Amino acid sequence: MSESGVQKIILSNNVQQCIEQVLQNQDPLNSADFDPTDYINQLFPNEQSLSNIDDIINRMELQISELDDNIRGVVRSQSQTGEQGKKALEEAQATIVQLFSQITDIKERAEKTESMVKEITCDIKQLDCAKKNLTSAITILNHLHMLFGGVESLVTLAEKRQYGEILNPLQAITEVNQYFKQYTEIPQIQSLSQRVTNIHADLSTQITEDFKNCFSTSANPNSGQKMSMKQLTDACKVVSVLDPKVKRELLKWYVNLQMQEYIQLFHENQDIAWLDKIDKRYAWIKRHLLDFEDKYGKIFPLDWEVSERIAVHFCNITKEELTNIMAKRRTEIDVKLLLFAIQKTSAFELLLVKRFSGATFDENTSTSPSHAKPVTPRSPGNDKKLLEDQSPSSQEQIQMELEQTKSPFIDLIGVCFKAYLDLYTESIDRNLADLVEKFVREQQKDINDINAGVFPSCADLFVFYKKCMVQCTQLCNGKTMFDLSTVFKKYLREYAAKVLESKVPKVTSTQPSIGTNLSFLTKDLQNLQTAAGQVIHNFLKEGDVPRYTKDEVVRICCIMTTAEYCLETVQQLEDKLKEKVEATYKDRIDLSEEKDIFHRVISNSIHLLVQDVESGCEPAMIAMSKVQWQNISQVGDQSPFVNSIITHFKQSIPIIRDNLATSRKYYTQFCHKFVNSFIPKYINTLYKCRPTNDTTSNIMGCEQLLLDTHSLKTTLLDLPSIGSQVVRKAPTSYTKVVVKGMSKAEMIIKIVMAPVNPAQQFIEQYLKLLPESGLGDFYKVLDMKLLKKQDQVPLIDLYKKLAPKENLTGDVEEASNATGGDSEKGKSLKKFENLLRKTRKTFQE
Repeated sequence: MSESGVQKIILSNNVQQCIEQVLQNQDPLNSADFDPTDYINQLFPNEQSLSNIDDIINRMELQISELDDNIRGVVRSQSQTGEQGKKALEEAQATIVQLFSQITDIKERAEKTESMVKEITCDIKQLDCAKKNLTSAITILNHLHMLFGGVESLVTLAEKRQYGEILNPLQAITEVNQYFKQYTEIPQIQSLSQRVTNIHADLSTQITEDFKNCFSTSANPNSGQKMSMKQLTDACKVVSVLDPKVKRELLKWYVNLQMQEYIQLFHENQDIAWLDKIDKRYAWIKRHLLDFEDKYGKIFPLDWEVSERIAVHFCNITKEELTNIMAKRRTEIDVKLLLFAIQKTSAFELLLVKRFSGATFDENTSTSPSHAKPVTPRSPGNDKKLLEDQSPSSQEQIQMELEQTKSPFIDLIGVCFKAYLDLYTESIDRNLADLVEKFVREQQKDINDINAGVFPSCADLFVFYKKCMVQCTQLCNGKTMFDLSTVFKKYLREYAAKVLESKVPKVTSTQPSIGTNLSFLTKDLQNLQTAAGQVIHNFLKEGDVPRYTKDEVVRICCIMTTAEYCLETVQQLEDKLKEKVEATYKDRIDLSEEKDIFHRVISNSIHLLVQDVESGCEPAMIAMSKVQWQNISQVGDQSPFVNSIITHFKQSIPIIRDNLATSRKYYTQFCHKFVNSFIPKYINTLYKCRPTNDTTSNIMGCEQLLLDTHSLKTTLLDLPSIGSQVVRKAPTSYTKVVVKGMSKAEMIIKIVMAPVNPAQQFIEQYLKLLPESGLGDFYKVLDMKLLKKQDQVPLIDLYKKLAPKENLTGDVEEASNATGGDSEKGKSLKKFENLLRKTRKTFQE
């Protein structure tokens, strides 16, 4: 109870949530945790707000009045709703009572109607049942009459061998006898059914004997009158009605009879049975089939497929005999004989595919006429055309059709040759070995007569590969094809090694060694000065990389273009092998190693060309380092060493470009690698130059070097099309390499031109112009300015303070080794001078 005496209603959380969802009102008065004190404080937060108390009280009284009106309306509506609901319930109960009475009345009427219908149709049902029984009795009597009369008639017709008249009654009696299977408990029916069975058995025996008497050459002439062609034809129709076993046994006997001559004629002891005369086997069966269809083809129904059965049996016998004779005479089989036998066998199998449907291979095929596979009748003329030898073009056409349509005749005989196909791959191995050796011999003869382009031997090799692959596809696309791919891989490596890599020009230095120089010196001690000069001259040349001749450069280009052709063709070869080989071996065919070999040949060839062009620049580089740059008093045209390099480029680059005209991407790659190698060497040579010093402030040497460097930069930018009438714009990637490298060379010269004082400004300019250079390059720049070691120390200390950490690579010793002030030849020269002094001292003593 509250202080006002009103009991507070406490609702559960679920009820409170439902109320909030219905009201959807954010009024604080509707809140479950309503606090009057807080609410009043919100309305009157301060004393000034009390001035509105009358308005707030009036608004609240208005809300109370509205709530009272709403409550009254709800109470009145609820009282009226109860009375209306009670009235509706009474009306529904009255309607249900009325409906129940109507349903009861309908049910009584339906029962009366049913009894009336039964009384009306009672006689009709009895008549209908009597009709069914009478019909069944008449049918049975007719069947019994047919069975009694037919059995006697069949016996008489069978004795007279009137098979044409037997066919229809036999079919009818067979069906009637099948009808009476449900009445076999009746003795008379059982006796008749047994007689029908005996007639079937007698007809089976009689017809079989008739066929044997007619076709067997060993039959007794007095055994009875031979059957006419018409009687044999009718007899075959009768056999089709009999038990299917009779037809199978008759056909088995007849097919075996047709092969007796073949078995005797081609016995393994006969010369004609060997593989070299295998085409005579197929010629025999063609003639035999044509003769059979001309004489006896009309006797047998089309659905019996007698010709196909003879051909299948011939194939099975031939396969067994060839398997046995090849096993006994394996040593006599060579690849030529094997391929001849496979070719003839494959051609014969393709003829069988075109001639026969292959229905006899399906064991589930019904032998009854209604289920037999329809066969289109063929005239003897068409058969003769199909059984004649096909031309190679028609065989290829048939082969293309067989790739889409599988036939059981394919490899029916040829499977016996699968075990000997290793002879084929071994033969291909030997032939490829001879072919590669032939290529090597031919190339040795024509080593000085090299024309630009791909070696002809490369195309010959892949043409041979193609022929082998086409031939192997006709033989076997399984393991043999996989083994062939292994042979292909072997001789791709052989070709790369013996024809390409072995023919790369090799040059050796013929300059005198140190020992030779010393020997020369001791022999000419009387003219020591002349001897020393000669030794020094020879020693300076020692270690130079020899140059290739023009023909040797052309040969390297030919090797590169040939390797490129091989690389592209090997990829096509791999795709074709995977397309032709069976799915089992598809993932095992991989020519990636062989492709890597040709990639290596191309890369090595590019390296040799780069090395050769660089060797041509070496004398100019040496001349550049020997110039007394600090003594130059004025700037003129570009220096002789630049003219020498440009002349060298104009002589060597066009030869390479013209011989790589079909390999533009590799020519571009050559240009890239050359500038990537040449520019660093040029910068190293630039570091050896001493164009100025800080005492004389002569910068003419620097300006001349800057002019020469810019001229060389312009030449390098046009290098890909130098000496060409058709000027092509160099690739952007190439231009970036040249600009970046030669710009560094120009910045080095500009740094050398700058004064070292003030030191901080000099170092800041160095870091600005050469941001990627390190401590070693800084030492080299100081050496170019001919600063003394003691003058370099404060500059180096300041550089270490100002330069970023990543630029402080290496120490003083490493930097000194990097510059050295001398090349390898200079170091060797110093060693030689020391040796020369010792020798002179010894001579004087």
